[in-house]
Amino acid sequence: MIDPLAEIVTLLKPTPTFSKVLSGAGRWRASRTEVGQPFYCVVLEGSLRLSVNGCEPLILQADDFVLVPEVFSFTMTSIDPPDDDDVSNNAPTALPDGSFRFGDAALAPQAQWLAGLCAFGSPDAALLVSLLPKLVHVRGERRLATLVKLVREESRAQRPAREVVLARLLEVLFIEALRATGTGASPGLVRGLADPRLALAIRHMHESPHQPWTIAQLAKAAALSRSSFFDRFSRAVGVAPMEYLLSWRMAIAKNLLCQNEVGIAAVAERVGYSSASAFSVAFTRHVGLPPTQYARDAANVVVAR
Repeated sequence: MIDPLAEIVTLLKPTPTFSKVLSGAGRWRASRTEVGQPFYCVVLEGSLRLSVNGCEPLILQADDFVLVPEVFSFTMTSIDPPDDDDVSNNAPTALPDGSFRFGDAALAPQAQWLAGLCAFGSPDAALLVSLLPKLVHVRGERRLATLVKLVREESRAQRPAREVVLARLLEVLFIEALRATGTGASPGLVRGLADPRLALAIRHMHESPHQPWTIAQLAKAAALSRSSFFDRFSRAVGVAPMEYLLSWRMAIAKNLLCQNEVGIAAVAERVGYSSASAFSVAFTRHVGLPPTQYARDAANVVVAR
């Protein structure tokens, strides 16, 4: 059976760009803005406060894991944060063991955490990220902490197949974090899959994107009336069912076009269009480029690398 969550994470192609062990002592603050990348951290010891994208601060404790698929600003502070006008403890101090300390380097750390940033290699990352929760906070899942440590160890080593291992570890890390949220997630795919009836319809769309699905057929798969299905799906996933289906078809099409292994007609058939011309019109309207040009541009990017 097709797993929609695994499909989306695999299509995202996450790769690490940054990973460090950090700690804080005394009253301290650490902040970054305009990151625009996926951010994750796991608290190793102690506790701290975290505010992401201007939201209310979270109190994080040992073994807590946070994943933000798209972060533009975040601030970490001691539980008792410094005054807003106190910038003396904002810059970290490099320690002999390779980690970094916020606050007083002479004191024993009151919090230690491992933080990382990664990038998505998907040409449709913005769409796929929009289907994920805005923030994932998982408490007490030690296996997530273990996965983060493995990502860090692998990123620091220069062993054979390092990039392949890192890509797989990050995919597993994302899937583990996302499936731990369930109904508590913000609107998106994870919340939709947590609803057993909606999950049936979502799996149908992922297993057979080539089928000419209608609201009536998807509602029947979910054992709901058309109106109930439409409303329930829209609230849980954040978009209407047919909009989700179109977005998923276009994500598949982009991936196939980037691989440049099949022609436009074959791509059209794979994503539910009766002809290459009908697919081209829909793709151009959705993406802003004809599929032939999109494939050509993608091939040029690969050559440039």
